[in-house]
Amino acid sequence: MGFLLSPTSPAGKWMGFVTAVWVQAISGNNYTFSNYSDALKSLMALTQLQLNNLSVAKDVGKAFGILAGLASDRISPAALLLIGSIEGFIGYGVQWLVVSQRIQPLPYWQMCIFLCMGGNSTTWMNTAILVTCIRNFRKNRGPVAGILKGYVGLSTAIFTDICTALFNNDPARFLLMLAVVPFVVCLFAIVFLREIPPSSTAAEEKSETRYFNIFNVLAVVIAVYLLTFDITGDHGTKLSQAFSIILLILLASPLAVPVYLAVQNLIRSNPKTLDVESTPTTEPLLIKEEEEQQQTIETVAEESKEESSTAVEKIPPVIGEEHTVFEALKTVDFWILFISFLCGVGTGLAVQNNMGQMGLALGYADVSIFVSLTSIWGFFGRILSGSVSEYFIKKAGTPRPLWNAASQILMAVGYVLMAIAMPGSLYIGSIVVGICYGVRLAITVPTASELFGLKYYGLIYNILILNLPLGSFLFSGLLAGFLYDHEATTSASGGNTCIGAHCYRLVFIVMAFACAIGFALDVWLAFRTKALYNRIYTNRKSKKSLAAANGSH
Repeated sequence: MGFLLSPTSPAGKWMGFVTAVWVQAISGNNYTFSNYSDALKSLMALTQLQLNNLSVAKDVGKAFGILAGLASDRISPAALLLIGSIEGFIGYGVQWLVVSQRIQPLPYWQMCIFLCMGGNSTTWMNTAILVTCIRNFRKNRGPVAGILKGYVGLSTAIFTDICTALFNNDPARFLLMLAVVPFVVCLFAIVFLREIPPSSTAAEEKSETRYFNIFNVLAVVIAVYLLTFDITGDHGTKLSQAFSIILLILLASPLAVPVYLAVQNLIRSNPKTLDVESTPTTEPLLIKEEEEQQQTIETVAEESKEESSTAVEKIPPVIGEEHTVFEALKTVDFWILFISFLCGVGTGLAVQNNMGQMGLALGYADVSIFVSLTSIWGFFGRILSGSVSEYFIKKAGTPRPLWNAASQILMAVGYVLMAIAMPGSLYIGSIVVGICYGVRLAITVPTASELFGLKYYGLIYNILILNLPLGSFLFSGLLAGFLYDHEATTSASGGNTCIGAHCYRLVFIVMAFACAIGFALDVWLAFRTKALYNRIYTNRKSKKSLAAANGSH
């Protein structure tokens, strides 16, 4: 059956997507800092500002994602995955050596370098996965982004819960998992992930939607399973081991799609079946390609007529067409998207990086539940927003940035609740922040491809991802670090501790204000892109009507 899983076969195409899901399920290691930050703080006798700057160092690794973006059009996805897996193995491997006390703590600046390497490793993985899969399934960008980014969100809970179940929250063993597991999974994905031609007929697009629905259901089952484990309290050794085995089986369950297709192809591979099916599939493909080419020509012609009277030199591309990086950077729309993205992911990262200290400040001895809640509800935000936004584009031409706007205002409410520090507010806040952070990531990924095209998408995506280190530095390193240290009491060892709701109150208020700014920017972008999404809706509706008319004949 090996030839049936070749990258160009239907089964091979979905096998590549399954391995992409697995890579994303282990590439959220960058969000797990809270699980071992306290061990680093005590071992290295750090202040909260120094610890937060370590978390910034891992996020600064995202800034070097531009290298992955530049390489994405020059080397294969397999090479991108190999680079990321090796870099992550080294970055997290050294942290494991330090936390397990197999070596003496390294100088602070050297630790910053290895945390930076660990953070940068995921940019190579994510670039390989997102660019390849969005190009392979370009007519279902929302579900693709939602599913893949959803599994990134789940990865934090996957790592955290497995560590809790098997290793009793041992930070050294946790770091060993972060070093070894992504390395092994990426080596496996290298075999199957390839860029192949996207679907070209209405039937193929419909089947893609059906299979994505299956992936959505499986992902939701995994998320609910993880959530159930988190909220049911302490578990015995046997039950925890059983949980881990079932979780691994659930993570392997997406294999059902390519296996099913491989069996179907095997059944159809006899000569009689091929002769019967060859004729009806060829004609619609050619007709479809001619229709798309004609529509493209007509669109370009209309835009040229409108703009030819005002420009003598080369006409710059409009929103919705292919942009080079410099052309995208010259648009107002790019910077609206960039700054609003900063307000959402920057504040969200500050919460994730400081969740350990936030929980301790409010009197919680074990903060792993909050890390898992943020991760799992982040998954629901990612996977639902990807599919829902795609549905409303197809049904009503609703601009995708409107969903970003909704997430920003909800995130602001979450920060206000956390600032008030009522009983249980950290539970509610971690859920709300997780959902909204997930929405921001899942919506921004396809939005950028729709506004500026797919040709240079790898680099454009990684420029947008610069918001992760920038937001981490501004909101976590500076804002949260300085304000916490201002409220904290210095200990004899040189570190410091703050207990009480006042430790982070002003931080939450400032971040709520930043989210309000992001909300206004997203609404503005939705108005600016309304015509583009109306055009996408009209084109899809006309193609569907034409396909239905051809089918009736």
